[in-house]
Amino acid sequence: MKITRVQTTKIEKGEGVKMVGIARIVFDNSFVVEDIRIIDKGDGNLFIAFPSRKKADGEFMDICHPINAETRKIITDAILEDFNKWI
Repeated sequence: MKITRVQTTKIEKGEGVKMVGIARIVFDNSFVVEDIRIIDKGDGNLFIAFPSRKKADGEFMDICHPINAETRKIITDAILEDFNKWI
């Protein structure tokens, strides 16, 4: 599966706001994942958070996510590379 498109949007940070952007990624021109959040850890380092929903017990569960570290790195690198055009 190949990443065929990445689209990021910068969000203006307000005081206390950790989310700095959102991303949309397309695989093989046939499957899209939207609402991937780009989060600032507070030390200038960024990470991505996949779409999630709140369960009845108050915990959050990812709706979709990579199942191994290699795939997570590929997706993270592609998103952050596109997002860095905004910085």
